[in-house]
This record gives sequence, structure tokens and C-alpha cells, in this order.
Amino acid sequence: MMRALSSTLSRQVASAACLLFFLGAATVVSAQPKRFRPQPQYVQIGEPDQAEGKRILEDFRMRGIEGEYYWEFSLRVKPRRGEDSFIPGRLWGSRNEKGPITRIVLWPGVAANERRLLIQNGPKNATWSWQADKAAAGVSVMDASAWFAPLAGTELSAFDLQMPFIYWNDFVFEGVTNRKNRPAYVFLFYPPAEVAAQRPELTGVRIYVDTSERAILQFEQIGDAGRVLKTLNLVSLKKVDGQMIPMSVDFRGEETGNKTEFIVNGAAMGIDLPARIFEPASLEETVRPPAADRIRAVAR
Repeated sequence: MMRALSSTLSRQVASAACLLFFLGAATVVSAQPKRFRPQPQYVQIGEPDQAEGKRILEDFRMRGIEGEYYWEFSLRVKPRRGEDSFIPGRLWGSRNEKGPITRIVLWPGVAANERRLLIQNGPKNATWSWQADKAAAGVSVMDASAWFAPLAGTELSAFDLQMPFIYWNDFVFEGVTNRKNRPAYVFLFYPPAEVAAQRPELTGVRIYVDTSERAILQFEQIGDAGRVLKTLNLVSLKKVDGQMIPMSVDFRGEETGNKTEFIVNGAAMGIDLPARIFEPASLEETVRPPAADRIRAVAR
């Protein structure tokens, strides 16, 4: 009798312990804050055709500047307070089997400041970096923790230049609207887990794509409660050798009020570039621009 009673009590104690464990676990889970997810803001009556949106996005991902090219640009750093400053730069662009690839040099020829970046866009994106003041360290792969760090004191980051959100799989097509007096497709992208882990405050990216030129007119990085963290605005386009290229682009930190303007001063389109300059190891080497008579001034 006593043995049976002891066994019954043991089972009751074990059941109570299990119940307390699961209740405690449920309390811990429920205590974790739920991540904000921006809701779609459809820009037309009724929900847009998502299958059509996917087709438009896939087409946009395949677009880009034709052939290889070289740009000379400047970054105009416009702080909310203080005087403007300028950073010179050079850019070489091409496309490989993974997608668009870009080589960028900031402060070319300035030993103390020169920085070189190689940006591979596409579904499998990556960024490599080389700095003159850390030349002994060689070329390094920029890991996720550095994606959002400001470059050379500007509002630009590797994330802004790479724009990996174009290839994120979780997105909503919000329809067609007018942006900057031009018709534009609107997409809302949600960051994957590895991006959310590095920048928890980033909850989405909304982009506006020109329906005819297939250029990004604007993107907005979205934070909690739908507040805008940073914007890109295409200010102007210019046709050079038969191709439309961005002549001026603004990057603005909405929280800081600081702005950086990307200005193309000269361009050589449809040129042939050595494939090796788009290899990460080549960042340790200085690459010469095309001949001066090949570079066309881009008037503002």
C-alpha cells in the first residue's frame, strides 16, 4: 500500500515539475520582443499581381550597364553642421558569371588615405577591401559586421554600394506609382537572418525602380515602427555614349541629417578592361585609368 502511494506521489511530483518547466519556458519565449515587420503599402487599388512583380524583379536583376566602363567621381560630404568636403574616387565596372562586379578606389594616389574596394553583386555577394595605411595586412574579405560601417567619413557603407537587398528572397510587390515625376515599380524587401543579426534595427528596404530605364530612383532603409533610417535618391541621369548612367545620387542618414552626394565627373563607356583587375588579390595593385581622350566629361 505504502509502495503504491509512494509511486503515485512520485508521478505527481514529476508531472508538476514538467508543468512548471514548460510554463517557465513559455514565459521566457513570450517575454522575447517580437521583431517589427513593415506592412506592405500598396500604391494601387487592390493587391498587385505578385507573380507579375516577381517577373519584373527577375528582369531587373538581369539588367545593368552594358559592357565595361570607367567613371571618375567625387563624394561631396555634406554634414548637418560644418563645411562640405570632397573625396575623389575612381570606379571600374563589369559583369561576371555571378553578377555585376565593381572596383572602387577612394583617395587614389593619396598614400595615407587610399582605400580600394571590390564589390561582387548578385545572389552570392561579397566585398573585399584594401587600405593603404594597413597595406601589410593585405586584402581582406569584409565580413557582415563591417557592412554598415561608414566609408571614409561619409554616409556611404559597403551595404549601400552593394545593395544586396535586390536579391533577398522575402519581398512584396507594392505596385506602380509615380516617383520624381516618373512611373516606378515599388518593392518592399525583408532582411534575411544573417543581416538582421548584424543590424537588428533594419526591418526592411523599400525600393522604387524606374519602369523604363530600370534604374533605382530611390531606396529607403526602414527601422522599427516604420521610421526611415537612410535614403538613396537618384538626382539625375545622363546619356553617355548611348547609355544612361547616374550623374548624381544622394545618400542621406535620416537620423543624423548628414548627406553624401555621389557625383560622376567623367565616364568612359564600352571599353575593354583586364579581367584580373576584378580579382580580389589585384586590390594590392594600382590600376591606371583609361587614356584621357577616352574619358568624356559629364556636365552637370
